[in-house]
Amino acid sequence: MTTQGMVFVTGATGFLGRSLVARLLAAGYGVRVLVRPGSDTRFLSHTGVEQVLAHDITDAAALQQGCAGCQAVIHAAALFRMWGLRPVFWQTNVAGTAAVLAAAQAAGVGRVVHISTVVVVGRTIPGRVIDETHPCRPLDNYQRTKLEAERLALAYYRNRGLPVVVLRPGALYGPWGQYAFNRNFFVDPLQGLRIRVAGGRHVTFPAFAPDVAQAIVLALTCARPGHIYNVSGESLDHNSINNTISDLAGIGRWRIGVPVPAVLALARAMTLLARYTGREPFYPINFAHYVFQDWPVSSAKAEAELGFRATPFAEGARQTLEWYWSTGQLARRRHSS
Repeated sequence: MTTQGMVFVTGATGFLGRSLVARLLAAGYGVRVLVRPGSDTRFLSHTGVEQVLAHDITDAAALQQGCAGCQAVIHAAALFRMWGLRPVFWQTNVAGTAAVLAAAQAAGVGRVVHISTVVVVGRTIPGRVIDETHPCRPLDNYQRTKLEAERLALAYYRNRGLPVVVLRPGALYGPWGQYAFNRNFFVDPLQGLRIRVAGGRHVTFPAFAPDVAQAIVLALTCARPGHIYNVSGESLDHNSINNTISDLAGIGRWRIGVPVPAVLALARAMTLLARYTGREPFYPINFAHYVFQDWPVSSAKAEAELGFRATPFAEGARQTLEWYWSTGQLARRRHSS
């Protein structure tokens, strides 16, 4: 039964959105979602979630319909890839955000939660913890357009009084994920591609998707408008992550060390070839921005102000593996050396 009011969600059929819709419903919110033709909405069956059909994220009429009568808007729709042309990213990440903010402003909603990303930081500063004050020096089209969208959202708060909150999740992993962290640390090793670069010493920033959903729901009532909040789990080096997943999956911990210059040369060649094929390379060169620097992310602000609590990585990894096994995407294996 709805007790908390109606929330309009973009990106509901995506990786994060699936956990978010479930969390909102469990918290007693009514949920209305934006969907495109062809979106997989089977998980919404029998949930009572309202669906608004849109041509794309910039569909002003659909956004107006979605925002009407809502207490809050959660803008989670985005294009995340490590390869692609700026106009493609800009259309979804910037123009889409502008359209959502305009619709929310016109509807007079009481809260907008804009989902950004920690990687707007871009080039990290060695030895410095990444909190919300870390300078942003984006390195690729995804990072640049997400930072532009974030700044646009905050400008709506400063200049127009729209009560906007920005959340910056870490590297998402968990059930329903198929890309980036999930592929590199779960799928590839369990399918036999067990490699390690830079000795596995670099630090990354896993964020369990259900935890990010938890933070979004908390932000609806606890976050301060105009503020940014990092939302991530404990930052861990690649070796620790590989070892945890290997032990849970029943595969050996061994990895083949590949020299960094060799990996970069391969990624450059694949990226060059992609100019002619038009298909994303298996290892785009932009992946170096994420893998070959450290990401010691602090979520202390979200913990203190929102009450956010992250799931330990071993538990999040276990749930992710159980999802892969239950869906038949990966085979459960006995321990091997």
